[in-house]
Amino acid sequence: MDVDHEVNLLKEEIVRLGSKNDKGVTSVPFGVLFRDEKCANLFEALMGTLRAAKRRKVIDFEGEMLFQGVHDDVPVSLVG
Repeated sequence: MDVDHEVNLLKEEIVRLGSKNDKGVTSVPFGVLFRDEKCANLFEALMGTLRAAKRRKVIDFEGEMLFQGVHDDVPVSLVG
């Protein structure tokens, strides 16, 4: 598994599914990412990809882990 490639794919999916706020930051609710059919096919372990992207400071979200249902409304935002 090429983590850098998966992180880049994740960035593309956040742009595709998300929207920009008034500060120009693109974000998408976790539940939207989790339930998207294309993302389900792209990412074998979405949470692992999210955590890798967060460690690389490519994205940001509140907390360490996100769980379906409980965290569906938590925004996953691109950094920079």
